[in-house]
Amino acid sequence: MSISNDVITIAGNIGNDPISNETRAGKAVINFRVATSSGYFDQRTGAWVENGTNWYAVSAFGNLAEHAQGSLRRGHPVIVVGRLRQREWEANGKKGIDIELTADAIGHDLRRGTSAFVRRPRTGQGTASASSEDAPLDDEPTAAEHDAWGGAGLVPTGDGGVPSDIEDAQEGRAMSFA
Repeated sequence: MSISNDVITIAGNIGNDPISNETRAGKAVINFRVATSSGYFDQRTGAWVENGTNWYAVSAFGNLAEHAQGSLRRGHPVIVVGRLRQREWEANGKKGIDIELTADAIGHDLRRGTSAFVRRPRTGQGTASASSEDAPLDDEPTAAEHDAWGGAGLVPTGDGGVPSDIEDAQEGRAMSFA
């Protein structure tokens, strides 16, 4: 069972170096996980109190995937807007729920550092002044492409957790990125 079509915005840290590939139709796809956490500063104790971490499997297609590949790395703070999808899974006798987000927009979270934008010229135009903003959006994956790729294409750990190499993505709250 899956639930889809809710558009949400998340802000968190990328938990793994993004993995890029192509759909069977040759369209670029990128997959990564984002950890979001909520908490508050307890003025009485002078300490940050964590309320837990949520993990989202994020996938992007087409130009967005290509641009993300050149821009995003593990640990970067990001803001992602996209369509939410919950998918139940079962493996090795265990059950869980993956929370997937098909991204419509991705950007660095500028509350946490600075970033530089480089406009990519439109292919086939030959001029650097051509705006990619004018290009048609061909990044929308078909349902078949999304499902064939396995949503975000990341394998659950089976224990409802996340792979151990990305558990520390929330560390380094005051990180700088390029």
